[in-house]
Amino acid sequence: MALAISIPLQISGYRVLEIALPPVAAYPTPATHYLYLRKHDPKLPTPLTPRSLFLVNLPIDATEAHLKQLFSSQLGLPSGRIENVQFEGSKGNILTLPEEGVSAGAGEADFTKKGKKRKRGNEGAAAIDLERNAFPDIWDRELHRSGSTAVMVFVDLASVDASLKAVSKARKIGKKLLWGEGTEGTLPALGSARYLNHQKLRYPDKTQLLSSVNAYMSTFAAQEAARTRLLARQRQEPDEDGFITVTRGGRSGPARQEEAREKVEKQQEKQKGLEDFYRFQTREKRKEKAGELVRKFQDDRHKLKQMRERRGRFRPES
Repeated sequence: MALAISIPLQISGYRVLEIALPPVAAYPTPATHYLYLRKHDPKLPTPLTPRSLFLVNLPIDATEAHLKQLFSSQLGLPSGRIENVQFEGSKGNILTLPEEGVSAGAGEADFTKKGKKRKRGNEGAAAIDLERNAFPDIWDRELHRSGSTAVMVFVDLASVDASLKAVSKARKIGKKLLWGEGTEGTLPALGSARYLNHQKLRYPDKTQLLSSVNAYMSTFAAQEAARTRLLARQRQEPDEDGFITVTRGGRSGPARQEEAREKVEKQQEKQKGLEDFYRFQTREKRKEKAGELVRKFQDDRHKLKQMRERRGRFRPES
């Protein structure tokens, strides 16, 4: 007789949600899958972080429809409370480095489109725009690697707390949750039908392909034009220190000296009062003052010597 294994309600801060995978033709035996979730806590928080959940160990066929049906229909969360689901590695997402110490070897990622990385924000947005206008998809449905992660964004903080309470309640009462219930017939089929459709999508219609290429080239040309304007402006305007940024392509015209002088004066105004801020600056000032006193002393000695020499000379009367 097999021993029953007791699964804890929480593991390392993650709520454990037990779900049943329905049998399929390739594996006609029911299976149990465990989903781990907790409040999203990335290294770089964003405005969306407080109302987000981080999910680990998703089934490979997980979609947004699966998760919405799971939380709304089976866990009792009111419909419309889930704003969106952003999967690890999906197109259009900017991911940060994985978080350390996450279960199942997966990293908790920051899926925000308005990240705090400051100088690379424009470059990342430009790359996403080009990716969106790339060639048509050749897969009708995205599959994930085993143990992948996702961030589920809710409409408010109350929905996040309600979801966690619903997960804990379902585990305590032993509620049976069936993966994919309510999504039958609404998603593209898997198995051989998926690969047959993939073979068709590999050869898109000529009109569709031309439209995709034109959209991509238009976006690329607009980004190049914006980059050229930015470089031209940098060649004309001095920075805060009064220097001109050296960029490729040569200068289109000399920068105005008045602007450079004004920048230098502003920088000098900012540095006023900071002469003695560091200890080495105080030491240097003392050394300069002592050197100046020594120099004046030597000058005075030389003058005194000359005066004595002149006083002791014999001057005959004319």
